[in-house]
Amino acid sequence: MTSPKIIDLTCYPTSFRVPPENAVHLGIGRMVKRDAIVVKVTLDNGVTGWGEAHHGRSPGAVSRLIETSLKQHVINQDIHNIGGIWEKLYRAQVASHGLGAGGCLGISGIDMALWDARAKHLGIPLFQLLGGELKDVRAYAGGLSLGYQAPEALAAEAQSYKDQGYAALKLRIGKSVEDDRRAITATRTQAGNSVDILVDANTAYSVSDVRAIMPTLLDNSIGWLEEPFPAYHYKEYQRIKPIAGLPIAAGENHYTRFEFLRLIEDGVVEILQPDLSKCGGITEALRISAIASAHGLPIHPHTSITGINMAASIHFLSAINNPGYFEADVSKNNLFRDELVHPAPFVISEKGTTQALSGPGIGVNVNEDFLQAHPLIEGPSYI
Repeated sequence: MTSPKIIDLTCYPTSFRVPPENAVHLGIGRMVKRDAIVVKVTLDNGVTGWGEAHHGRSPGAVSRLIETSLKQHVINQDIHNIGGIWEKLYRAQVASHGLGAGGCLGISGIDMALWDARAKHLGIPLFQLLGGELKDVRAYAGGLSLGYQAPEALAAEAQSYKDQGYAALKLRIGKSVEDDRRAITATRTQAGNSVDILVDANTAYSVSDVRAIMPTLLDNSIGWLEEPFPAYHYKEYQRIKPIAGLPIAAGENHYTRFEFLRLIEDGVVEILQPDLSKCGGITEALRISAIASAHGLPIHPHTSITGINMAASIHFLSAINNPGYFEADVSKNNLFRDELVHPAPFVISEKGTTQALSGPGIGVNVNEDFLQAHPLIEGPSYI
């Protein structure tokens, strides 16, 4: 029996502007638009697969990289040879003389689309192809939400997620230590002790900030402190090890198993957060998960921008043996979640859990008319 071959790869950079009333302010700036890169692969039997490549704040550049440099290594390849295709792409754009992080973003979107197409060809959901089963996956309220705002408004937003069934939520901190103290305390007072509160500094902290905020984090039983520093500030992460009384989280801005291996070996980061649209795709995320499992560490993937990656992340968590939380995007009016795909990429139960979609592949259908109606908008997504 002849295996299907990949005959086409199409890349769609897409954007939409964010109304001021929905513009979340966090450590990396105020959001003014949202960008995404959607990747489509087509097999010679007519099956199509969809993936998401993170835009890296340069959606046009990453899209061009996919179309001009990565595509040639995919066309005419066997859809069952995903590992081999990954290696070709890695050697071509990451291992030597390539664009490094940009290459990883492009590989991630292609790889996700290949897994979707392969599972569709076989007529099974992705979690089954990955060796998993349909099961409850814990979720927290995340995405671009719970940003910088007055403590009473923040507490009210947190309460709304608790009312929806979420047993965990993530605050954005990093404005200032004093502002962060007020935000954390107000949220814990409103939410009570039944909700797991996580905090994300979005790389805005210094070592002295971490030292100053740590008593507040401990007093309020915060579950983890995420990305206090930029991804490659390894020495700063090491400096906070003696003062960190709670788990440190990072990984959404790390690429491939090699960078995650350093995170693990440094012994500071205990909450690993690979993003399937960044780290090298599903293929590489499975390898990262296996390394983490050998060290007794859980995987809490960062879920990024569109419903494609959100749905794929739940399949991934349903297949690994060290699953952590699914980051449920609760951003207001995220068209990439609400209009780009159907059905909805996730539904939260009264228990605060979700399950993978049961249709073939990732389980979402992509609205190509939406992509045509929302072309790339040049310029920064945060100011």
